[in-house]
Amino acid sequence: MEFARGSMLYLDDVSVSFDGFKAINGLSLMLAPGEMRAVIGPNGAGKTTMMDIITGKTRPDHGDVIFDQSIDLTRHDETDIARMGIGRKFQKPTVFETHTVADNLLLSLAGKRGVFETLLAQITGAEARRIEEILETIRLEERRDDLAADLSHGQKQWLEIGMLLAQDPKVLLVDEPAAGMTDAETMATADLLKRIAGEHTVMVVEHDMEFVRALGVKVTVLNEGSVLAEGSLDHVSADPHVIESYLGR
Repeated sequence: MEFARGSMLYLDDVSVSFDGFKAINGLSLMLAPGEMRAVIGPNGAGKTTMMDIITGKTRPDHGDVIFDQSIDLTRHDETDIARMGIGRKFQKPTVFETHTVADNLLLSLAGKRGVFETLLAQITGAEARRIEEILETIRLEERRDDLAADLSHGQKQWLEIGMLLAQDPKVLLVDEPAAGMTDAETMATADLLKRIAGEHTVMVVEHDMEFVRALGVKVTVLNEGSVLAEGSLDHVSADPHVIESYLGR
């Protein structure tokens, strides 16, 4: 896998069609270890399908999808890929509403243990320390003993990011984290993702341009299943093709 050297995620000439429609069309993309990348584009540009391909939900018709320089993701299923260290956060938060914030994190740490077995077991010192670290990262230390159901929408998003971190993924795919948030929550979420990047490779799919600007990272613009432009937000925002296909709408 010589071509994927130095990458954490490498897609080359990836295509997939559904009933004759090319949802992904010759898509090539590379993320370095510890990089955070924002992915933007109009509805139907292929953003969700791209994440489906990376996580094994959809198998491409053509192209290479390489993880951690040498692992061909097209040869693995969703469960394998999650276990190998690719975590995905969907737009709508899915937390255990009837459990506390801390227990949500404990359940995510537990791995193969069942819910009841995990919650009845004696928590180890290492687990307790890891939960404290994550609570601090997602800034929910003061809500640790509150039910997840009582959190705001934004706090539930942070908790779900924390639940992903508990699984110690190498790559996080985060889908529209700022959707439905207040302005303050949106900026706090940008700050949270910036703190996570470095230790993890992060891909953020987002529509909110102010949020993307707050991330301050390289932006990839998708359109009709392929990369239309890449660079800083200011650079891609000035691209006439991007203006025509997306920002001008």
